[in-house]
Amino acid sequence: MKILVINAGSSSMKYQLIDMESEKVIVKGNCERIGAGGFISHKLATGTKIEYETNFPTHAEAFAEVVDLLTTGEHKVIDDISEISAIGHRGVHGGEKFSKSVLVDGEVMKTIDDLSDLAPLHNPPCLIAMRACRKVFGEKIPMVVVFDTAFHQTMPPKAYTYPIPYEYYEKYRLRRYGFHGTSHRYVSHRLGELTGRDNMKVITCHLGNGSSITAIDSGKCIDTSMGLTPLAGLMMGTRCGVIDPSLVSVMSEKSGYNLNKIIDILNKQSGLLGICGTSDMRDVHANIEKGDEKAALAFKMLTRSIKKVLGSYFFLLGNVDSIVFTAGIGENDEFVREAVCEGLEPFGIKVDKKENHTRR
Repeated sequence: MKILVINAGSSSMKYQLIDMESEKVIVKGNCERIGAGGFISHKLATGTKIEYETNFPTHAEAFAEVVDLLTTGEHKVIDDISEISAIGHRGVHGGEKFSKSVLVDGEVMKTIDDLSDLAPLHNPPCLIAMRACRKVFGEKIPMVVVFDTAFHQTMPPKAYTYPIPYEYYEKYRLRRYGFHGTSHRYVSHRLGELTGRDNMKVITCHLGNGSSITAIDSGKCIDTSMGLTPLAGLMMGTRCGVIDPSLVSVMSEKSGYNLNKIIDILNKQSGLLGICGTSDMRDVHANIEKGDEKAALAFKMLTRSIKKVLGSYFFLLGNVDSIVFTAGIGENDEFVREAVCEGLEPFGIKVDKKENHTRR
């Protein structure tokens, strides 16, 4: 049995084709910079890696490119899409409707669509990927969606309840949900496997175009930086993170834009992009090397926002056994990791600079 896994993010679409009998990855890849050009990396289990620039206006074109790579050319890994038995999707916002993985049907897709206002950068791409899968594979192949919000359902009410009139939670379920749950759950579980411990206090840092940090006690989430939507928490690629709520009304008054436009700006034109003109950390570093002061400011703002949340979770947990960095920036940007951990030696955190700068 072969399973195709799709992870449609705000500006990327990661994928893996897995042979479930051996539990080995046949091929994996990533479609990047969707909507702003396009770049694809496609790596086979043999070690062969294909990379090239292309054009992905939307996630639909990215999915079509993936199917073409899987089934055609000298590096194809299957002869026909009928060899794929099922498809797994990463879903971002399941609200309180979905607390576990579910089979995808019309009602599930409608609910994901209804929740799009809570995750405007993620639920729509997820739906596009699902519809593209249906178009290519038909109705018979089973699709399952795994929600980012599910892992955070262990948060206690004191963590997920907002300090607003309680009736807003009772009537509209307005609360902190948290995101990147599949990532936080996996890396914390993998850490337990590597250390042989399941009772650790861990802070997991999922740092990418979208970023979040989670405090985990004995495998259970007790708090996380994102909230009702993926807009909250850290400064991100295009998202503002935590700001004074009154900024929304002030920005609207000063600009003449309505509420929807302001929220769109906070989601898609803020963060790194808003400060220095690019949402890609590789470009930020390149521009810092050129002497770009705004790029340097954006880097300092980003790492400071990460450090602030790290500090607060130290106090919530009372003690921390491990800090884990994952996702595109967390895994690949040694400068961010070093800046975040700088000055934390009194807390028992010291970076081995040689190891930190070693690529594996």
